[in-house]
Amino acid sequence: MRKLFLACLLVLTTATAATAYAREAPTLAADPVLEKRVMALSAELRCLVCQNQTIADSNAELAIDLKNQVREKLGQGMSDQDIIDYMVERYGDFVLYRPPVRGTTWLLWFGPFLLLVVGIFLLGLKLSRRRTQVDALPEAEMRRAAQLLRPAPDMKDKK
Repeated sequence: MRKLFLACLLVLTTATAATAYAREAPTLAADPVLEKRVMALSAELRCLVCQNQTIADSNAELAIDLKNQVREKLGQGMSDQDIIDYMVERYGDFVLYRPPVRGTTWLLWFGPFLLLVVGIFLLGLKLSRRRTQVDALPEAEMRRAAQLLRPAPDMKDKK
């Protein structure tokens, strides 16, 4: 029974390992130069589904469709800039993996720095208020705290 179990486990492990082996997708363009241009342009366009990957890196269906559109447009003789302009016209600046700095993308580019500056300002404000609260202890409380911090008379004898 144990041998049968081990044999089944070996078969399942081998089958799993064989299916997990991933290969790169074959190029779809017959011309390798054209395919190289497709991949270069695909690296400049953002996957609208994944949003943190280029369409060259993404396996989403929309990314594959966009890659096919790029391939088709290049096959029609459009220039790289014409294709980028077409994609921006259709999907907006968001489709660009590195959008240009414009009024509409200002927050995208400078928002993180703005949040950092505001966070540092708020932290400084909070710390300065905390410091004034500690300094503003009444005199009676300061004497009581000093008395509590003094060593007990029996502790002096032990030293």
